[in-house]
Amino acid sequence: MDQAAASAQGARSVPVCYRHPDRETGVRCTRCDRPICPECMVDASVGFQCPDCVRGGTPGPGGPAPAAGDSRPRTLAGGTLTSDPRLVTKILIGLNLAFFLVQMSLGDAFTNRLDLIGQAYAAHLPGVQGVAEGQYYRLLTSMFLHGGYVHILFNMLSLWWIGGPLEAALGRARYLALYLISGLAGSALTYLLAAPNQPSLGASGAIFGLFGATAVLLRRLRYDMRPVVVLLVVNLIITFGWANIAWQAHIGGLVAGLITGAAMVYAPRERRALVQYGACAVVLVVVAVLTLVRTLQLT
Repeated sequence: MDQAAASAQGARSVPVCYRHPDRETGVRCTRCDRPICPECMVDASVGFQCPDCVRGGTPGPGGPAPAAGDSRPRTLAGGTLTSDPRLVTKILIGLNLAFFLVQMSLGDAFTNRLDLIGQAYAAHLPGVQGVAEGQYYRLLTSMFLHGGYVHILFNMLSLWWIGGPLEAALGRARYLALYLISGLAGSALTYLLAAPNQPSLGASGAIFGLFGATAVLLRRLRYDMRPVVVLLVVNLIITFGWANIAWQAHIGGLVAGLITGAAMVYAPRERRALVQYGACAVVLVVVAVLTLVRTLQLT
């Protein structure tokens, strides 16, 4: 690392990549412990290595050897690096596909008991009750149901393309929290604003939360945001331009993703846990309040 780059890094609270001094990063090479940006990360058996260590097997100039007893390298958000940075994304896709297969096998007998419906009218869905009747689990289970092959195809492709890199950047626990909180926020806003007997289902609220968090992450790393912004705008146009799409879930998930994602990547290191857990708790409280308000309206 030259003297100018070293001086620039010392002036920042977040380390910068030793090969790209204009890029902040929270990831370090598992061999030489130097900070590296996503472009410089090379998958290793555990975590990532820098290009110099991969090519030469030893740390490059200016790269100190990691001290004995050092903690495992962390992501920008403070998550632990793992050998499979897409594991949670794969599990979520697997769960969605498994639920969809059950839907295809059992039909409405299964779907009507797990989708999101505020208050089921007996004439419309005999024997089915909604969230207002106490079935709050529908806010969660509806996130794993889909209305057809095209619906699940687009959602799972989006989850793989957006979720995988985001999981690698945040770490498993933070990524899973972001996904679930965004989905619940989308369900809560749908429950609040949609017709009480209008069924809703899909992972779109959670995926829009991933879109929002990705935009925040790219802003934090000073990357080109235009591709994700264009993709988000296209999805919003589809959301409001097509019928039978629960726009409330998309907007609720997006807002929750922006808030939670900002807390994940902008939290100061010395208060990281407090800020991240606090933001998650605040969003969940809002979800609970919206749910309670709507339940009181319907009962």
